[in-house]
Amino acid sequence: MKVDGKHFNTIWIKSNDESVIQIIDQRWLPHRFVIEDLTTVEEAAIAIKDMHVRGAPLIGVTAAYGMYLAALSASDEPESNFMRKIDQAVDMLRSSRPTAVNLFWALDRQMEGLRDFDGGVEGKIRLLLDLAGEIAAEELESCRLIGEHGVGLIESISKAKSGETVNILTHCNAGWLACVDYGTATSPIYLAHDNGIKVHVWVDETRPRNQGARLTAWELGKHGVPHTIVADNVGGHLMQHDMVDMVITGSDRTVYTGDVANKIGTYLKALAAQDNNVPFYVALPSSTFDWENTDGVAQIPIEQRDESEVKNIIGLNEGEIRSVSLTPETSAAANYAFDVTPSRLVTALITERGICSADESGVLGLFPEKSDQVG
Repeated sequence: MKVDGKHFNTIWIKSNDESVIQIIDQRWLPHRFVIEDLTTVEEAAIAIKDMHVRGAPLIGVTAAYGMYLAALSASDEPESNFMRKIDQAVDMLRSSRPTAVNLFWALDRQMEGLRDFDGGVEGKIRLLLDLAGEIAAEELESCRLIGEHGVGLIESISKAKSGETVNILTHCNAGWLACVDYGTATSPIYLAHDNGIKVHVWVDETRPRNQGARLTAWELGKHGVPHTIVADNVGGHLMQHDMVDMVITGSDRTVYTGDVANKIGTYLKALAAQDNNVPFYVALPSSTFDWENTDGVAQIPIEQRDESEVKNIIGLNEGEIRSVSLTPETSAAANYAFDVTPSRLVTALITERGICSADESGVLGLFPEKSDQVG
């Protein structure tokens, strides 16, 4: 994707300094475009926990590069101490966000690489850097392929409407800002737009952190995709009045039986979609699948974040980005970051390997190599 004509990924190695990982600090969008340097695993963990970066694929890639930064800081250690510091880094990164399974997938991938490697400390540092780059490249390609597979769904609706605008509702930000590039839910949208299909996106604001209003709207605008921001509770009304042709969301963790954990409020959109016969699609790379659990509602850990995110809102005021209070000071607030949409409400899953039903047979049909691993 491009920002003011210049291509950006969300994370990259600094061009003149391989010891620095650079990210787009998303806390400041849409008002400021800030690039942040990460030089330690502690900074990488903070970036994940405090949502300088967010979105399941990007969280995983950031964790992978965090492992590399941890290795760099331990480069002068004897090999036994080096591995002890690596283990400590894994524990730190694993504790940064509990729901997005890509985080654990990326860390496991790095550790498996180390276990299979016989070289010394310098070789292990290079291995972790190379593996992080591979993970980033794979996530980027997966998102591109999600667009290739998903765009046909939009094309079919466009044809059925004789070329009239296809209205798509999204929730949260599952765009390129949540990934390395392209996005998950947005990848088919961008491709449809680029292919000349008329699309319009209803952008849920997505309280309490407003990732839709702040991030999805920003990146759609930069790409020239027509869109309209709506309050979170408007979606049902739009569907009742035939103003939504399809819903596409992303996912932070999807069990292989089809239950989908995504940003809080996704479940309510799926209920409204079913009641109004609107297809509800979830776009995700294979790194977002949970191959161990079967019951999303009962088994997926749901992150609870600080109540301040609910009680305050951040915005631009007279040129300054400020936080203002919304609620009575003494009122308590609960801040569940995700909810789980049962598989029965999901029309289909869009992955890098194709589109499948949201159930065990559909998922394993695309990923047969996981059949011996599940359960």
